[in-house]
Amino acid sequence: MAARKNLRTCATSVTSAGSLAGEDFGWRAATAVKIKLRMPPSAPTSSLRQLWEERFSQLLSEVETLCDAQAAEAVDRARRHAAGELNQAVRQLRRAADLEDLGMTLADVAGAFASHVALFRVEGEMARGVRARGVPEEIAERFGALEVPLCDAAALAGLVDDGEPVVAAATASEVSPALADLLEHQPNARVSLFPVAPRGRVAALLYAWGAVEGPPLELLAEAAAAVWNGFAPAAPSGLVTIAPREGSAAAWDLLSAEQRRIHLSAQRAARVRVSQMRLYQAADVQAGRAHGDLYGALRKPIDDARAAFRENYFERCPNMVDYLHLELVRTLAHDDPELLGKDYPGPLA
Repeated sequence: MAARKNLRTCATSVTSAGSLAGEDFGWRAATAVKIKLRMPPSAPTSSLRQLWEERFSQLLSEVETLCDAQAAEAVDRARRHAAGELNQAVRQLRRAADLEDLGMTLADVAGAFASHVALFRVEGEMARGVRARGVPEEIAERFGALEVPLCDAAALAGLVDDGEPVVAAATASEVSPALADLLEHQPNARVSLFPVAPRGRVAALLYAWGAVEGPPLELLAEAAAAVWNGFAPAAPSGLVTIAPREGSAAAWDLLSAEQRRIHLSAQRAARVRVSQMRLYQAADVQAGRAHGDLYGALRKPIDDARAAFRENYFERCPNMVDYLHLELVRTLAHDDPELLGKDYPGPLA
């Protein structure tokens, strides 16, 4: 009996506790609902996203407009600066006192438009270093004494022959082993060459590498050529003093512009071919000169050069001069035609 009474008492206590707990839970839930209903409703997520996208798009448009304006202003400012530098450079070229001063000035002002720049003077079959900018002082000094045979530098020879700007690989075959080594060109480097051609004859060339601005350098080379005309003689050296073939024009001034171009190209080609013989057949040249028979010692290269010269120049120009013969006499025979030998066929006719 006592056990049943105690069990009944415990059950009643549990039930009472559960009722109290239920009532407390209900009261809390109701209170929470009332509080929630009193709070202002929050903005929908989609509305916030839309507002953000609109504001971001507007801000982006404003930034783009500002950037475009600043970019246009920067481009215009850079253009004005470049034009000012070019004008100043041309004024300096026009103030040159002589050809030597002109060459030095051209190298200096060209340095503003390339990381590295050098100037060569073209003399016969040689390109002689004048000045280098943007290089260590030691290299600049060595460059001033550098002589590059055009036969060793295909790119330089091509520019001298054609008179047109050239972009070439900075390899030993293109710019000569001596120049590639002196300037320490990297394997994949490229160089830009610009002719200085007073009256159509390439008298000097600009040699630029690294970061190169081609158009300004080409313009400076042309401006230098125009100034050069004021110092140079009216006709290229060597052409007006050469006796032409019978029936041909007697003076440089009587030639047409196209005929002058062909004559200049023929003269340069002759110098290159003969310099190649002197360089690559040096032993045969010495032996032929010693025995008074250069033609006998160099029969094949001379015959090949004569055939090419006839095809490329005599057949294209009726008043052509045999510059190859003149170069053989001057360079290989030391101005003594007898050293060519009794079997030498003589000038082309």
